Amino acid sequence: MRPSGRKLDEMRPISIEIGVTKHAEGSCLIRCGETQVICTATIEDKAPPFLKGTGLGWVTAEYGMLPRATNTRNRREAAAGKQSGRTQEIQRLIGRALRAGVDRAALGERQIVVDCDVIQADGGTRCASITGGWVALRLAVNKLLKSGAVVSDPLVDHVAAVSCGIYAGQPVLDLDYAEDSEAGTDGNFILTGRGRLIEVQMSAEGATFSREEMGKLLDLSEAGIAALVAAQKAAVA
Repeated sequence: MRPSGRKLDEMRPISIEIGVTKHAEGSCLIRCGETQVICTATIEDKAPPFLKGTGLGWVTAEYGMLPRATNTRNRREAAAGKQSGRTQEIQRLIGRALRAGVDRAALGERQIVVDCDVIQADGGTRCASITGGWVALRLAVNKLLKSGAVVSDPLVDHVAAVSCGIYAGQPVLDLDYAEDSEAGTDGNFILTGRGRLIEVQMSAEGATFSREEMGKLLDLSEAGIAALVAAQKAAVA
């Protein structure tokens, strides 16, 4: 029995509310169960210096967690004077994932920065950030298309992410914190809307896992991604 009472292949409730901030070119609030992340996309009219003259655009991401996003207060990283290794790893992951769904030539020499701010954490914050980050990116790109700044759609496919793991000896979909903290195996699966793999992060947290178990988790992730993509489509329709 899962702590939440969900079935092994059952996602947490998903909602995506768009237009939650006034100034960003694209924004949304994504809720995956009790996890809540605000994602905003900012268009910058020049690409990073390393892309100057290439005709290619860039999508990057920043990630942060509010001090009381968790059950105890975390010190702001700005007060510490540097980002943690975890924060840097997650924001690089978000950027890599989102770029996999972008035709950078069609985007042109500009950069879109996706900011993901966790306001409440209950497991799966990086997955929610990727899924919501794509919605914010979609909304920003829509403005570029509407203005004529780009002539063809740079977004080639949806990008979404979901966690899966082995909890109490059973493969489960969409781990919340209670499961994530006790899982024998923990994995994050990032896929396109067409089911193409972008990245898989898996580790044996408490026990090793078999190839067969990995296959079961991948099957679960595909079902979860389908639900997330449907939520993305509904949000930006």
